[in-house]
Amino acid sequence: MSRPCPNSECLTRNLNPNLGRIFRKGIYFRRSDGQRIQRYLCGVCRKSFSSASFGPCFRQKKRKLNHRLKLLLVSGVSQRRAAIILGVNRKTVVRKFRFLAHQARLKQEAFLSEFSKTPLSEVQFDDLETSEHSKCKPLSVALAVEPNTRKILGFSVSSMPAKGLLAHTARRKYGPRKDNRPIGWNSLFHSLKPVVHSQSSWLSDENPHYPSHLKRHFPQATHRTVKGARGCIAGQGELKKLAFDPLFSLNHTCAMLRANLNRLFRRTWCTTKSQTGLIDHLSIDVDYHNRVLTPSGPTLGGQFKSI
Repeated sequence: MSRPCPNSECLTRNLNPNLGRIFRKGIYFRRSDGQRIQRYLCGVCRKSFSSASFGPCFRQKKRKLNHRLKLLLVSGVSQRRAAIILGVNRKTVVRKFRFLAHQARLKQEAFLSEFSKTPLSEVQFDDLETSEHSKCKPLSVALAVEPNTRKILGFSVSSMPAKGLLAHTARRKYGPRKDNRPIGWNSLFHSLKPVVHSQSSWLSDENPHYPSHLKRHFPQATHRTVKGARGCIAGQGELKKLAFDPLFSLNHTCAMLRANLNRLFRRTWCTTKSQTGLIDHLSIDVDYHNRVLTPSGPTLGGQFKSI
């Protein structure tokens, strides 16, 4: 047995697990998926456990739905419709939605740890705008992408005030809205420090606020800006009407996010009700995007497997 007894009061948690204090104690077939599970007995506390006690899906009765639900959530299906398709209660979908988001964040941390020895030298970043409950309460999603493989390195969600024709209506209905985008930019740049080289090259649009925040975290980096362009199709601001788009990797990734997440559709009634829900949904899609939708290099990517 390679793991000690999971009992917090057992003395073997602080001892070598290979001292012969853990014994096999039969098997059982798990009802949810029919797999054969080995049981063990601790020779010190006399409590039993199994090999499934250390898994992330421990005590889940419908673990077979995890993989199917993840595929639905990253394919433009809402949580309500996913509950109907899978034949489960909406509350079950919500619980699994949060569980999948937590597991996706753990996988993203493991994915980024691969760059600790060989930091990245090129990064593209920009903001994707969406809304929370109403277009009068917009949100900004700061996104960083590796341009060669289009892997998503990180993101941050921040609130921002309404602008344009909706600014007056938003202030009248909901009052002044604080601009938290600088907090989101600083959070994103700070999280990328371990995986991006200090003398890396950054590419973004001509947002006047980007240089000061980027230099705060990467003072030796090179920051190039390009002028923004109009969308190639009405309603698709991400894909640009250009023969050559310098920010193609980033814009293409943003377009894929809008196509795969129902809450980011241009015309949809499945709006985001909280920033936490948007962060969880983006976390699930980032894991799927990096493992399945983008090509894998010699040190990138990996196979997408069910939990």
